[in-house]
Amino acid sequence: MSKFELKLPQMGESVAEATLTTWLKEVGDTIEMDEAVFEIATDKVDSEVPSEVEGVLLEKRFNVDDIIKVGEVVAVIQTDQALESPANGVEATPQVEEQIEAPAAVLETQMAEVQETVTAATPNFSESQRFYSPLVRNIAKEEGVSMEELDAIIGTGKEGRVTKNDIKAFLEHRSANGSAQTAVPVVEKTPVPQTKQAQEKPKAAPVPVASGDEIIPLTRMGKLIAHHMVESVSTSAHVQSFVEVDVTNVVNWRNKNKDSFQKREGEKLTFTPIFMEAVAMALKKYPMMNISLDGDKVIKKKNINLGMAAALPDGNLIVPVIKNADQLNLVGMAKTVNDLANRARTNQLKPDEVQDGTYTVTNVGSFGSIFGTPIINQPQVGILALGAIRKMPSVIETDQGEYIGIRSKMFLSHSYDHRVVNGALGGMFVKTVADYLEAWDVNREI
Repeated sequence: MSKFELKLPQMGESVAEATLTTWLKEVGDTIEMDEAVFEIATDKVDSEVPSEVEGVLLEKRFNVDDIIKVGEVVAVIQTDQALESPANGVEATPQVEEQIEAPAAVLETQMAEVQETVTAATPNFSESQRFYSPLVRNIAKEEGVSMEELDAIIGTGKEGRVTKNDIKAFLEHRSANGSAQTAVPVVEKTPVPQTKQAQEKPKAAPVPVASGDEIIPLTRMGKLIAHHMVESVSTSAHVQSFVEVDVTNVVNWRNKNKDSFQKREGEKLTFTPIFMEAVAMALKKYPMMNISLDGDKVIKKKNINLGMAAALPDGNLIVPVIKNADQLNLVGMAKTVNDLANRARTNQLKPDEVQDGTYTVTNVGSFGSIFGTPIINQPQVGILALGAIRKMPSVIETDQGEYIGIRSKMFLSHSYDHRVVNGALGGMFVKTVADYLEAWDVNREI
């Protein structure tokens, strides 16, 4: 019998795991080449995973809502030659069913036995007030680490959290001693006061619900976004710089060209591609804003891939990525921006279109905000918020003197990771974006 292991494919360089949301096939179902077998979700996008072979689904390794790491086997597919019709014309379907039923019955028996063992050793995380990451939880379940043992491990992560290395060190120690009890590194009960790192994070008090209040469960994407945002704030030292920009020339130029552009290209000319062009040019000038931090190493990105935060109808956000943005002219940028934004709203983005971003831009001005303090999209080190464009009285300097005039102005809000980006670089970068916009050529051809 020939078997094929269908694994979770790589979803992008920053994605290490995904959540199984739906099984599209059941054990015993026939699967065609490139036919979707299951659906997964990350904090960026939902996607179907197709089969690379033809055959029959023999085994499911995970259940719905399980977290799967990239490269793990999710399903096993039987690809035996017996699936094909024999030359004498006799139907092979009954034979296939017999071949499947036997291993399926054995599998169910084995799974029941394993389930009993796993259930007995699986820790109940709801009983603990300590936070454990999905990766640590999975390791604990797989290795049969009890809740008592897990709570006794001294965490070296932020606020005393147990890291991957902590639980692996515990398992190595337990294996060497041959006993779980002797492997638990229990904190000695001495009068020495605990450090802040060793203290457990207090559990949030339950929110009182009054009569008439409506309880709305978070969507799966909402939960993932919430976790992603909290992790970003915990990881990066956020600092902000703000610059006011006179975009009168940009506004006048767009008003003059938008109708002819739409008639010629069949596309709307919005402000977004103009701002994206300015950011791409600034990243070329300051490549140390186009980086990621990996431990003690700085990874300087070769490509300039701009993330473009887009609001979804349900209120959530998604960040499609404009790949090699510095290589696009303004027409190409406008078409790419419009295409990604439209497909984002209809949930038609492909997984690779929300991956590999190196810097992100978000337009808070589309909702009327003057400026904002956006949270960095990990593992990037910067994000730029575009404020609303407003007509304002302004002092205008000329060779003949100064006077008051009406100008179109906006704020640029730059959040950056102060671990690797100092105030000078963060400030010069956003000032370069502003200078590019203020020097816009009103006679530019498009």
